[in-house]
Amino acid sequence: MKFIHEANGNFVAAPLEAAGARAAHLPTPLVLLLASGAGLAVASIYYSQPMLGELATGMGASTSTVGLVPTLTQLGYALGILLLAPLGDRYDRRRIILLKAAALVVALLAAATAPSMAVLLAASLVIGLVATLAQDIVPAAATLAPDAHRGKVVGTVMTGLLLGILLSRVVSGFVAEQFGWRTMFVLAAASIAVIGVAVWRALPRFQPTTQLPYGALLGSLWQLWMRHAPLRRAALAQGLLSVGFSAFWSTLAVMLHGAPFHLGSAAAGAFGLAGAAGALAAPVAGRLSDRFGPEPVTRLGAGLVAVAFAAMALGPLLTPHAQLLLLAVGAIGFDLGAQATLIAHQTIVYGIDPAARSRLNAVLFVGMFIGMASGAALGSLLLASAGWIAVVLLATTSALAALAVRLWPPRR
Repeated sequence: MKFIHEANGNFVAAPLEAAGARAAHLPTPLVLLLASGAGLAVASIYYSQPMLGELATGMGASTSTVGLVPTLTQLGYALGILLLAPLGDRYDRRRIILLKAAALVVALLAAATAPSMAVLLAASLVIGLVATLAQDIVPAAATLAPDAHRGKVVGTVMTGLLLGILLSRVVSGFVAEQFGWRTMFVLAAASIAVIGVAVWRALPRFQPTTQLPYGALLGSLWQLWMRHAPLRRAALAQGLLSVGFSAFWSTLAVMLHGAPFHLGSAAAGAFGLAGAAGALAAPVAGRLSDRFGPEPVTRLGAGLVAVAFAAMALGPLLTPHAQLLLLAVGAIGFDLGAQATLIAHQTIVYGIDPAARSRLNAVLFVGMFIGMASGAALGSLLLASAGWIAVVLLATTSALAALAVRLWPPRR
C-alpha cells in the first residue's frame, strides 16, 4: 500500500499496483493503533454484561428488563454491520471511522447519564450501531497492509478485537464494583475519544472501491447471500454458536449475584480472563486452516463449544467452589472453540470473492450478531423463568445445531 501525498496536504491510501511501487512494511505503531481501536470499539458493546447486577439494583429494574441492555446493544451492532459497514466500499473509510467514533462517544456518555431505563435502552441500541467502527478498522488494516504481510497485520488487529471483547468484562466488572456502572461508561467514552484523535492524526484517507449507490450496495448483500452456499452455512453456524456464547455472558453476572454465590460484578468480570484464552485460538486456527483446510477447524471448534457447555450442566451436582471452577474451565473451552470457528469461517468467506470481502464479512457478522442478540434475549428470559440450567441447555443445543450445520454434506 502506498500513501500518496496530495496537493492539499492530505494522504490517500492507494493500491501499490496502481502506484507502481514496491510493498513496504506497515508501521508497527499504526498496526497497534488499529488493533487498539478495534478492541476498544467492540468492547463498548460488552461492558454492560458484568454490570447487570449492579445496573438492575441502581435502576430498580427487573432481571428481564435489564437483560434488554445487552440484547439491544447486540441487535444494534447487527443492524450497524448490515446498514453501515458496506459504506466502507463506497466512501472514504477514514471519515466513516471518525464519524462513528464521535457518535460512539456521545452514545456512551448518554448511557452514563441515563435518568431512566428507557434512555439507557435507547443509548444501548445506538452504542451497538456505531461500535461497528471496529468492522471498518479491520478492512482498513487489510487495505493498508502489503500483500506479503497482510495475514500478519489482519491477525494482529483481530487479536486486538478479540481481546477487547473478552477483557472488557474484566475491566467493567472491576470498575462497576469499585466506582459504579456509570463511571465505566464515562471511561469507555474517554477511550474512544483518544482513539478518535489518534486515528485523525495517523490514518490516511481511503479511495472508494465502488460507485454503487447505497440501495444497490445493500442489495448486493442479498445477492451474495443467495449466490454462495458456503456463505450461508458459515453465517448460520456462527450465528448458532453466538446464541450460546451470548446467553452465557449476558446472564453470568446476574446468576453469580444470587444464591449460592452472592458475588459482585468484579467476580463476573474476572471470568473474562478465562475467556481471553479464546483470543489465543486466532493464530492457531489460522495456521490449522492453512494446513488442513478450514472445514475441519469449524467442526472441531463447534464440537468443543458443545462439550464445554454440556459439561456445565453438571454444576448443580457440585459444591459452589467446584461450580465456579467448572464455569472457568468451560469459559476457556467454549471461547477457544467459538473463536477458532470464527477464524475458519472468515477464511472460507474471504475466499469466495476477493472483490467483495467487505460485504461478505458484513453478511457473516450480521448472522453472528443476530445470534448474539437472540442469545442475550433468550438467556435473560430463561434465567428469570427456569434458572441457570435452562441457559446451559440452550447453549448446548445451539452449539450442537451449529455442529450439525458444519457436518451436513454441502449441496453439489
